[in-house]
Amino acid sequence: MAALNHLARLSLAAALLLVFTHSISETQSEPPAGMGARADVDRPKPTFMLHERDKRVHGLKPFQDLVDKAAPGSVIKPPPGTYAGPVIINKPLTIEGGGQVTIDAGDRGTVMMINAGNTTIRGVRLTGSGDSHDTDDSCLDVRGNDNVIENVVADNCLFGIDLKQVNRSTIKNNRISSKDRELGVRGDGLRLWYSSDNLVEGNQVIDSRDMVAWYSHRNTYRDNIGKRSRYSIHFMFANDNVVEGNKFYDNAVGIYFMYTEGGVVRNNVISHATGAAGMGIGFKEASGTVIENNEIIYCAIGIGSDLSPFQPDSTIEIRHNRFAFNGIGIQFNSETGGNRLIDNVFEGNLTQVTYGGRGNEGGKNFWEGNFWDDYQGFDRNGDGYGDNPHELLSYADQIWMELPIARFFRSSPVMELLDFLERLAPFSTPDLILRDEKPRFVKPTKVAIS
Repeated sequence: MAALNHLARLSLAAALLLVFTHSISETQSEPPAGMGARADVDRPKPTFMLHERDKRVHGLKPFQDLVDKAAPGSVIKPPPGTYAGPVIINKPLTIEGGGQVTIDAGDRGTVMMINAGNTTIRGVRLTGSGDSHDTDDSCLDVRGNDNVIENVVADNCLFGIDLKQVNRSTIKNNRISSKDRELGVRGDGLRLWYSSDNLVEGNQVIDSRDMVAWYSHRNTYRDNIGKRSRYSIHFMFANDNVVEGNKFYDNAVGIYFMYTEGGVVRNNVISHATGAAGMGIGFKEASGTVIENNEIIYCAIGIGSDLSPFQPDSTIEIRHNRFAFNGIGIQFNSETGGNRLIDNVFEGNLTQVTYGGRGNEGGKNFWEGNFWDDYQGFDRNGDGYGDNPHELLSYADQIWMELPIARFFRSSPVMELLDFLERLAPFSTPDLILRDEKPRFVKPTKVAIS
């Protein structure tokens, strides 16, 4: 009898599992054309009635009518003017606004959502999203592959352009800004989530929060401008991305690599990353990145590195960059070694290199051929390199390494005198911060990045 009861319970459990699985499959809809398989992870977007939207959109023609009437694969060239949102696109389309079409959602929800691949949105202004972070209210949500978003103006939206599970798409020459909110509660200007092999080129992201790439690989960010935001680009678990030819000004952080592998940062200008967390380029447990030919100037910290490179036997290559007029040129925290710094220029920095309060780390990284404006030596044979190695030792520097607040008094007469006395007759052996065996004696000529 006990065996029969056990068999009955197993049969009942199997039947319930079959019903549950069938109900799940019934509720999962097929992905729209051109999208491929994707997981539906979005919180459902709320529906707002017309009376809930700002009165400025009352009486406007809904743009959705044009979309609904268009055949898949067709081109929509709407007459110039302002139309009412929201707009949902579930089929491949091309929308050509010519810079004379505005779609306004009346400060509720998301202005436009693309749920299809092979779709092009060009020359349209999207404005007036809601301000809910829970539903990611944005100017444009993209959820398909092989799309083109070009010459779009996205303003007065919480989030700008939001890509989730989007591959092989082009985001080009768009102008993005957020709602006028405190920096921390703005939405991201451009967000990539589980999105790979995309081109992000020629965009302007100004007065937003961040450009972010999470779990997104092999994307190229080229010739973009980022101003007055928090992170120009924040990579997290995002590998082998390329950042080249961009200009990032007046942001809290220029480019940050967190838990990443690979990636290239080259030919960028990163300037005026100031404030308590100001940093041109940052690393957190990152590995295998190449930083080359960049101008990193007027930042609180030029490069900040924490436990990077992280993977065993990996390196981070830092070469041919200019670190100028920063509070700290490079700061290593929790140093593990493995950084190779070759042919860089260090000039006008208050502190060239520091190890975040820890000394005797100078042998862990490789330094060669760098130009140091505080090098004390000669070039008797005229080969362009100093006759003696350049050693950076900590004297009075140790005070503000261990007590950063003391850096405020760095150039005061008392600190200068203390530093002089320490160098003249040190009470203890100073810590070695770095040793460059072949320092450049003459600053290398370099064509400024335009």
